[in-house]
Amino acid sequence: MKVLLINGSPNINGCTNRALQEMIDVFKNEGVETELINIGNSDIRGCTSCGYCHSNGKCVFDDLVNEVAKKFEIADGLVVGSPVYYSSPNGTLISFLDRLFYSSSFEKRMKVGAAVVSCRRGGNTASFDVLNKYFTISEMPIASSSYWNMVHGFTREDVEKDLEGLQTMRNLANNMVFLMRGIALAKEKYGLPKKKKRISTSFPDGKK
Repeated sequence: MKVLLINGSPNINGCTNRALQEMIDVFKNEGVETELINIGNSDIRGCTSCGYCHSNGKCVFDDLVNEVAKKFEIADGLVVGSPVYYSSPNGTLISFLDRLFYSSSFEKRMKVGAAVVSCRRGGNTASFDVLNKYFTISEMPIASSSYWNMVHGFTREDVEKDLEGLQTMRNLANNMVFLMRGIALAKEKYGLPKKKKRISTSFPDGKK
């Protein structure tokens, strides 16, 4: 099994990284392969709604998004970590995830997702909610923990003192492993749930 971890922080050895490393240790002890990708310092532009991906299965901007999409496709789980900027994940990560989830055409159903946020004091739950939306619209089960998936601190050293936050990361990783294994067994025995053609509704000009 493999878990792909995305660190959205431009400080690659900061608080968010410390939280993700706590999870990586658990994954390794459980025999789960991991790959950590730092995107916080990358030049990632937002989606331009050009429609190129609809016919080509990848983004028109051939950058880190398309590279990571290939890794995401073969992963069993995805962990997305972000610092909190103005009660939201940082802008680079949002642009990255918008394009990654929208432009990639492979099946994401039943890959396990987990969001991790890091903040000094506040804005964590709002950021956590934003990140989880990427999973829920993609039919990805969300791994939960013994508290909301967050750590507190202004520095990596501060996070070391957040014993509850670090325990939350370990519990999250263990629960994620259990979910991935359970889903793998269910897929082998029953297969994925039958895919239904999507119904998309809109009501332009107030018409029903």
